[in-house]
Amino acid sequence: MAEPAERAYYRFVVLFFNCMLTFGSYFCFDIPSVLQQQFQGNLTCVNSTLGNGTECVEGLGMTPQEYNLLYAIYAWTNAVVVIMAGFLIDKLGNRFGVFLFSFLCVLGSSIFALGSHFKGSPYLLPLMLTGRLLFGSGNGSLTIVQNRITAFWFRGKELALAFGLTLAFSRLGSVLNFFLTQRFEAQYGMQWTLWGGTLLCVLGFLSAITVSVLDKVGMKQLGLDGAIQEESRKVRVQDVRLLSLRYWLLVFTIMFFYNGIFPFIADASKFIQDKYEGYSQKQAAYIAGAVYDSSLVLSAAVGILIDYVGLRGVFAVLCAVCTLPVFGLLAFTFVPPLISTIWLGITYSFAAASMWPSIPLVVPRSTLGTAMGLATSVQMIGIGLCNLIVGEILGEKNSDVKIPLWRWQRMMIFMLANTIGCIITSTVLNIIDRREGGTLNKMTKRSAVQDSEVQTDREALITSEEETGERDNSNINT
Repeated sequence: MAEPAERAYYRFVVLFFNCMLTFGSYFCFDIPSVLQQQFQGNLTCVNSTLGNGTECVEGLGMTPQEYNLLYAIYAWTNAVVVIMAGFLIDKLGNRFGVFLFSFLCVLGSSIFALGSHFKGSPYLLPLMLTGRLLFGSGNGSLTIVQNRITAFWFRGKELALAFGLTLAFSRLGSVLNFFLTQRFEAQYGMQWTLWGGTLLCVLGFLSAITVSVLDKVGMKQLGLDGAIQEESRKVRVQDVRLLSLRYWLLVFTIMFFYNGIFPFIADASKFIQDKYEGYSQKQAAYIAGAVYDSSLVLSAAVGILIDYVGLRGVFAVLCAVCTLPVFGLLAFTFVPPLISTIWLGITYSFAAASMWPSIPLVVPRSTLGTAMGLATSVQMIGIGLCNLIVGEILGEKNSDVKIPLWRWQRMMIFMLANTIGCIITSTVLNIIDRREGGTLNKMTKRSAVQDSEVQTDREALITSEEETGERDNSNINT
């Protein structure tokens, strides 16, 4: 009689709890974006309106620079930790990793929520930055463990479906944050809202315990307990010299594209309220969240399309070109912002499906883990720097509730500049790729994709700790 672990239902139970590992943490990540008005609100509101006639919002009194630093420190932490996390998990095992990194998410979100109780004191910003640092250390690395567990249980089975579902659950957390957080804050206040996010991270920690038990029991039933250590190669500094020009062009293409996505999302809710008439905070949060809504709906279908037709390099250029009008509309017109955010979500979906899976095609398999780690680090460093620059553009010491329109226009021009940088690097990438055989843009038939690219991806996911984490972490942060 077959053991439970050998049956299909068992691996899908593992998958469910594995998906829940990051649902809460991705909900938590963008809470500041929805509550930007409260984070930058006045410490006290004696009158309901300010001197310039705008509504007074009571909050933490952060400047735009301090607010954007919350996102910058998260990105910088990821840039360092995701490279080391794969090696640590490889040495100490999945179960150790899932406990450590889910606990860091709980600890970081707790300190972040605790910091909100110190408004008006010098302890507020250090506590909240410490919380984001610990939270970033856990959240990015937790994805590595999540992907590794998925790769084992669905190897040779429904692997693409399983990875799609883990990605969808993370994005679902982001989407629900934009729909629910403002309403919850209006009823219960900011402090309880942040503690509610911590509670969702606790749910992730309980899921970590469950998936660890299921994984351990399943390994014993399959006779693999103690022998399932995957072969993974240690990252060596000298491997960097083996990476080609095409690889570095691809890395900077990714960096420039995402420089225009996440810094915008971080400030989108406040931007919509400041520029457009008649939008409440809740409505603005819904519209900002449409970027995630679009990618949530389209990511699986777009991935199947690109796997089928190839043309990854062409899609990379088209994504950047099609993103240009988005920031142009936001900066210089009063076209309803929902059009722009949905549009951005569509190009975001195509970018995630075309750029990151191109890396295994332009580097030797022996250096793939190093390549994925470096690409993620460069991406996160770029996002972190852009968050700081955006904070400077919006006003270093400007704590007014409403930011002047000319500052928002400068921010959108900065987003445009990054998108133009993406167009330049992706165009040069296609030229170099064509000279070197046109690997990125080869048309592929379905059978060819299944026999080569999909199998390569499976082998990469299963045999390299770093590849597993970095690839799908990028697609999510993607």
